Amino acid sequence: MDITSIMLTTMVVLLLLGFPIVIPLLAASLAGFYLLFADFDNSFFIVQRMIAGIKPASLIAVPMFILAANIMTQGRSATRLIDMVMSFIQHYKGGLAVSTATACTLFGAVSGSTQATVVAVGAPLRPIMIRNGYQDSFILSLIISSSGIALLIPPSIGMIIYGGISQTSISELFIAGIVPGILILVLFSLYAVFFSVKHDIPTVDRASFSERLQASKAALWPLGFPFIIIIGIYGGVFSPTEAASTCVLYALILEMLVFKELDHRDIVEIAKSTGVITAVIFVLVAAGSAFSWIISFAQIPQAVMASFGLDVASEYQLLLAISIAFFVGCMFVDSIVVILILVPIFLPEIDRLNLDKVLIGIIITLQVAIGAITPPFGCNIFTAVAVFKRPYMDVVRGLFPFVLILALVAVLLVVFPQIALSLRDLVFA
Repeated sequence: MDITSIMLTTMVVLLLLGFPIVIPLLAASLAGFYLLFADFDNSFFIVQRMIAGIKPASLIAVPMFILAANIMTQGRSATRLIDMVMSFIQHYKGGLAVSTATACTLFGAVSGSTQATVVAVGAPLRPIMIRNGYQDSFILSLIISSSGIALLIPPSIGMIIYGGISQTSISELFIAGIVPGILILVLFSLYAVFFSVKHDIPTVDRASFSERLQASKAALWPLGFPFIIIIGIYGGVFSPTEAASTCVLYALILEMLVFKELDHRDIVEIAKSTGVITAVIFVLVAAGSAFSWIISFAQIPQAVMASFGLDVASEYQLLLAISIAFFVGCMFVDSIVVILILVPIFLPEIDRLNLDKVLIGIIITLQVAIGAITPPFGCNIFTAVAVFKRPYMDVVRGLFPFVLILALVAVLLVVFPQIALSLRDLVFA
């Protein structure tokens, strides 16, 4: 057996035996290391590669954005954003559904986390939509699909991980994700209106001017988060990492001093939870870094590309292969793991064709968003099952139209890349 077969067999066997993904990654890396360097008796080299994988300063933004998202989820930021959106949209046909999609997008722009968005926005809005006649399968599908927009609207943890692996500007990735994210929101909203008209969902009473004014004033503080991230980074005030730290400080001030929803005991518990999540992510990143170095040194990516004929692929053929690989991968495995494994495999061919790595990052992020809501193992599906206490089939029943819309946007990005790159080119001209 060659090194590729041995590493792949090691991973598959350990996964089938039920080991968490970090064990197969490390075991395959060790197997590859000893096959490549049989005479080099220094296992600490793998540890060094793991440490090198989590050394980039850009990764500091990951725990900071997670902490800020957890603080806001426990506080009142999400509720205030929801109230503002509903006060302006709820009285239109399909207004509640459009409000839900918009609130998910706004909170995604605040938190950068799909799971946090499902919890923070879905929990209060689902009962309201049920009372107003929406089918629960549609509601659940709308919530988990709209929450996926958080992967494209900055801040995005997936973009940070991709940027670190591919040596791509995170600031450019953040700005390039805005237009595709808004496009998805518009298409989701159009489908929500169509669904509401088709099923004759009743409208909600129009909010008065004073109610809108009050809701808007209440939401001004939470709306400061996108301002900090977008204006701060692209105005040259601070880097993405500094923006993440500033968001944590802003969230603490907001929820502890302004809204007074949280006290120091709550913050301690939130910090513990953030620490656990961060540890899981960083262990995965470290293991993935060692794995990526081994397969790169062994030139496995080139062999894999050649076996599929992709070493001579055209631009569109490679983009199609990337889209399919990440879509299928995220149907079964956590998105961070898929990014860690597949990006190094495709990088040589991306460099060969001189493709824009920012465009590739947006396409990959969108495929991750599609995979997160696609059976059998999309992570947003299981988040909804746990949060809303609904059977698996109830959650996935209404997903097909949303997956179709996301797939349409993915095709549009490949055919018309300026959808993602125009704003990037304008800002970084």
